[in-house]
Amino acid sequence: EKVKKWVNKKNKLLSSFLASFFGAITPFCSCSSIPIILSFLEAGIPLGTTFSFLITSPLVNEYLVVIMWSLFGWKITLAYVISGILIGVISGLILDKMNLEKYLSKDLISSNKKVKEETLHKFLKERIHFGINEANSILKKIWIWVLIGVGIGAVIHNYIPSEVIQTIVNKGGIFAVPIAVILGVPMYGSCAAIVPIAVVLFNKGVPLGTALAFMMATAALSLPEAVILRRAMKLHLIAIFFGVVTLAIIVTGYLFNVLQVYLV
Repeated sequence: EKVKKWVNKKNKLLSSFLASFFGAITPFCSCSSIPIILSFLEAGIPLGTTFSFLITSPLVNEYLVVIMWSLFGWKITLAYVISGILIGVISGLILDKMNLEKYLSKDLISSNKKVKEETLHKFLKERIHFGINEANSILKKIWIWVLIGVGIGAVIHNYIPSEVIQTIVNKGGIFAVPIAVILGVPMYGSCAAIVPIAVVLFNKGVPLGTALAFMMATAALSLPEAVILRRAMKLHLIAIFFGVVTLAIIVTGYLFNVLQVYLV
């Protein structure tokens, strides 16, 4: 509730930026971010702002920066971090303009679960107890979806070698970036874990933007994430969310390809 009041005092652009920045400094993957965004939605925080956090959180974190810096260098790392935050901000603003709240599950709409300021706990012990109860409540709602989603992602991730991805992407020509994104979406993994795969692809001749687009898609948009989000929202909203972010990643991939000569 306090976060909601603070966010509502800011304009949409600043709110989305702050949500994206907060996502960038938190070490969550696309699936582990979902309990947090469920809490945001239940508190009535705007959908676009919530999505800004959900998008950037798996794309950028401190572990990723360290690994990318050592493998790609500071120029590519800095450009990637900036682009990851911008993808969250711009996508969040676009989704906010589309008025998609009607596609949320009814129990997540703030009007059906109001939290009054006077009911907030003042003492640390009470806040810890309240937090544990809220965490248990969220886990009870989504645990089965988490197991199903992560299981599907693990199977896909472990049985598709990087050589197959490289072969398909190299044959894509001008459509290599969207092909890389489409290949990355069904998989599941944190950006930090996917960086070595992106490095292998890049070293084998895959353009920088294409390799990074694959990494972004794998981290930010995964089939397990869609399965878990199904508990919180309708398929129509999930499809729009995936579509907007996919387009943003594709544009970013092409931009990195154009700027590759200045970054490498």
